[in-house]
Amino acid sequence: MTDTASERAPLGRRERKKAATRQALADAALRLFAERGYDEVGIRDVAEAADVSTTTLFKHFPSKEALVFDEGDEIRAALLAAVRERPAGQSIPRALRDHVLRARLPKGADADPRFVQLLELVDATPALRAYARQMWMQHEIDLAAAIAEESGAPADDPTCRALAHFALEARDLGHGGPDPEAAVNGAFALLERGWSGGQRDAAS
Repeated sequence: MTDTASERAPLGRRERKKAATRQALADAALRLFAERGYDEVGIRDVAEAADVSTTTLFKHFPSKEALVFDEGDEIRAALLAAVRERPAGQSIPRALRDHVLRARLPKGADADPRFVQLLELVDATPALRAYARQMWMQHEIDLAAAIAEESGAPADDPTCRALAHFALEARDLGHGGPDPEAAVNGAFALLERGWSGGQRDAAS
């Protein structure tokens, strides 16, 4: 029996051409942004570098920011998989912590140089940081639903929504600081164990 859910039909010629144009535009944008700086590159510059018209560019990307962020569906799928496909015995906060660290702080020899370059560009560009946060946080409701499903909680459980919200917010903690990884780890330790300063607060 063929598992049609796990197989994809091969792309036709037209779809392959569209995908190639889209990739050429994204590659040209990243190269130009890295070379000149995001604010110094216009839409026309990117279109010319990819040898297409600006009209064609806008058929693929609705805005300049979208040239950098083109994987909304993939980001959502990876977030939900981090919760649903976590190893047996691993808590949801721990699974989300590991996923956030991989998404925010790729390390080691296996890190994709293009992805590292992209993160450096976003970190150095306030407009892109704001757009990246918007794109990341838009998955809060779907993530909360996955957490509720895995926890056996009602779909609208506010605790699950809170965990989803703060887990996503933790991604940008420590930006510009000496140890972003420690900042993310600290946030998820709080989500895992709860606030332990209550007695000190009450005594002060």
